[in-house]
Amino acid sequence: MPYERTQQIEQRFKEAIELISKKRLNANQLASELDVSLPTVQRIITELRRRGYKIRSVRDELGWRYELAGGLKD
Repeated sequence: MPYERTQQIEQRFKEAIELISKKRLNANQLASELDVSLPTVQRIITELRRRGYKIRSVRDELGWRYELAGGLKD
């Protein structure tokens, strides 16, 4: 059971990276796309940054959104 849960979490991380790299999403939109809560989105972003992904919060004409700087991990 713990192994399956770990796989689910890792899959969610992969989905988050893919979504951030392809779409202009804010935290609410990312939560909706991943079907998770806002605190979970924050935990996902924190963990991905810890793993070396360059995820920035940027402001544009539509408001705040996430951006994957420089593509995938540097």
